[in-house]
Amino acid sequence: MAELAIGVRVDCGPRASIPKHAPSGVGIGKMLAGVMEYDGDSKPVILKAGPSLYIPAGAIHSPRNLRSGNAAGQATCFVKYGEPFLVLDK
Repeated sequence: MAELAIGVRVDCGPRASIPKHAPSGVGIGKMLAGVMEYDGDSKPVILKAGPSLYIPAGAIHSPRNLRSGNAAGQATCFVKYGEPFLVLDK
């Protein structure tokens, strides 16, 4: 089955968070601006603009903006055609 590369940009307001979710395929994320906490299966990781972050398929995580300004990031996820891009955690 064919795979698709789906890219998204996420803009997060001051101290906002994104609900826990997991990508259905392998992903690569990168902070563009601001500082966010990436709360995943292990200890939380602080993300700043710069290096990329590998996100394994099915890794439940919840990014949270730690600052009073806006934060922005981008992610590219490789998913099988016909499958959802991500799945919200229950």
